[in-house]
Amino acid sequence: MARNGDENCNASDSNVWRFKGNGATSDAAAVTLRKLAFGMFKNCSLNSGKTVLFPTPGEPSASPSFRTCPEAEEAVAAAARSGMANSYAPSPGILKARRAVADYLNGELPAKLRAEDVYITGGCNQAIEIVIDSLSGNPSANILLPRPGYPHYDARAVYSGLEIRKYDLLPTRDWEIDLEGLEAAADENTVAMVLINPNNPCGNVYTFDHLTKVAEMARKLGIMVISDEVYDRVVYGDKPFIPMGKFASIAPIIMLGSISKGWVVPGWRVGWIAMNDPNGIFRSTGVVQAIEDCLDLVAQPSYILQEALPDILEKTPKEFFAKKLKAMRRNVELSCERLKDIPCLFCPKKPESCSYLWVKLDTSMFDNIKNDFDFCTKLVSEESLVLIPGVALGAENWVRISIGTDESVLEEIFDRLKSFYGRHALSKKAIKFNGHSITQKGVSVI
Repeated sequence: MARNGDENCNASDSNVWRFKGNGATSDAAAVTLRKLAFGMFKNCSLNSGKTVLFPTPGEPSASPSFRTCPEAEEAVAAAARSGMANSYAPSPGILKARRAVADYLNGELPAKLRAEDVYITGGCNQAIEIVIDSLSGNPSANILLPRPGYPHYDARAVYSGLEIRKYDLLPTRDWEIDLEGLEAAADENTVAMVLINPNNPCGNVYTFDHLTKVAEMARKLGIMVISDEVYDRVVYGDKPFIPMGKFASIAPIIMLGSISKGWVVPGWRVGWIAMNDPNGIFRSTGVVQAIEDCLDLVAQPSYILQEALPDILEKTPKEFFAKKLKAMRRNVELSCERLKDIPCLFCPKKPESCSYLWVKLDTSMFDNIKNDFDFCTKLVSEESLVLIPGVALGAENWVRISIGTDESVLEEIFDRLKSFYGRHALSKKAIKFNGHSITQKGVSVI
């Protein structure tokens, strides 16, 4: 029975309610990894008897090689016990944390950062959001993003109304940037390009010469470089990591980072924006002010984590990183060896960094799998194993496999992949080739 005179009000009456949800949030969320990956859980068979495997770098692990160090844990505990970190932090971050990040980054930089060049954020994702929002005031502006790439950039650009233009990474050239394609994608409304180094998902590390060419191209185009360096502490190949800030005299650089990957603590959510710009271009163009204004609009990162950050950055022993990188090298070798039993997946180059294998999927080996999304969806349903389809990262018929985990978990991942391939491989059924039906028993004319 209707009450309070609401006889004519009902959920289907569009003339009564004058509000509705913001469609921009749905458009942006649709391209996030989180939306896609957790959505795949719906396809898991809870009655299969198999534990759901969702291998994600930084998740709590039984392996001591993929747990953070006691020094980092003690720094957080000491900050909590001190009683000095219970208030709100200032929007740019507390001074001691900003100074510690500047010192941490300055080792290889010719133009040294000051504390005031650094802003503390709630992880690297919030740093991405703040920088993208700061550049989206011009409705005609566009940004150049890598393909494949990290989709949080796409999601935030969609949400902020910043046009996305893609440039390619070249698998035949060690995933270098297609600089000619990048230049062709730019126009007078291009404001920035995003560089991910070390690269997620490809696992490559860019050389000094290539980064020099990137900086020179940015200068030619009149744009900034947003350099995502969140994996700077997860480099285990022969090429050294080179921070993009080394080239700040050529073009202005915004460096994004966090402790999430290097210290295996993504849930701690503390990162930074570092503006390396010895020529003062960011300040004269209003970018500094825009970023500081954006910081006033968002929640500040935990004061406790900011208080602990100097000790985390300064007191973590080198042995912690060495042990973790040794484990990653071992996992890369194990994974590449196990891939030999799964012919539909091919890794064109062993990764040198990050916590992933970026593998090409050959769908011609199946008769009932159309593409990478179909492959990953069926894999979840049958094996309770969640991998990331390449289409979510901008590259169709690739798959990202997280390998920053315990060896026993890694073995189980490849056991399930092998089992899945064995059930679906076309080679176990009739294969049509040049008008013939080829089976294991021979050839018969169709």
